[in-house]
Amino acid sequence: MAILSTEKLAKKFGSLVVAEHVDINIKEGSLTAIIGPNGAGKTTLFNLITGVLEPDGGRVIFNNRDITQLAPYERVKLGVSRAYQVVNIYKELTVFENMAIAVQAKTPHGRELFSNAESLRDVNTRSREILERIGLIGKKDILSAHLSHGDMKVLDIGLALASDPKLLLLDEPTSGLSPTETSEMTKIIKELSDTLTIVLIEHDMDIVMSMAESITVLQQGAVIATGTPEEIRQNDRVQKAYLGGTV
Repeated sequence: MAILSTEKLAKKFGSLVVAEHVDINIKEGSLTAIIGPNGAGKTTLFNLITGVLEPDGGRVIFNNRDITQLAPYERVKLGVSRAYQVVNIYKELTVFENMAIAVQAKTPHGRELFSNAESLRDVNTRSREILERIGLIGKKDILSAHLSHGDMKVLDIGLALASDPKLLLLDEPTSGLSPTETSEMTKIIKELSDTLTIVLIEHDMDIVMSMAESITVLQQGAVIATGTPEEIRQNDRVQKAYLGGTV
């Protein structure tokens, strides 16, 4: 069963077409990679799925529901969450404070100035659970500005987990990371994929080929191939999209 699908999704800015009748189907429980040359429309696709951009045509279907007209926060409530390529954290707060704010924002008490002690205990417990899950519990009291770039990106993923998503979108999670940080990030993503449907944009083909169950290839805003890593590796059109290089 597809947890997410797009039907003839289209978007252009003036004469520039950035999404051209994009059809994708993401199987529930899968780890899918979206790849393509720079400017292929990968981040635009994520923006259309999450509601950051409004499509010029087509539909976005999540859990058999048309969410094309829903605001981003409404999609989050339904279970669509995202971590960005550029981290979006409060660097002046500690790791735990960042997580607690994200967790509380997703609770019925998120907009209350004063909350009862029991609700705060729940927030603290959930915050610790997520930090344990992503391996940052030992750094919970560190000011976020003092984290390594890799840990900042891990924390950003943790904030995306605060809404208990069914679908997690990761935009270039290993971008700018050292080899050691990249190895740790791929381990975290693999562990998260045991219980979440994950779609990631990634340029590192070694990572894509080793982790993804399915790969969708974009070029100039259009899907040119979808398949298993081996099918994509053997696809002539994909080879040409990457300027004749080996995928």
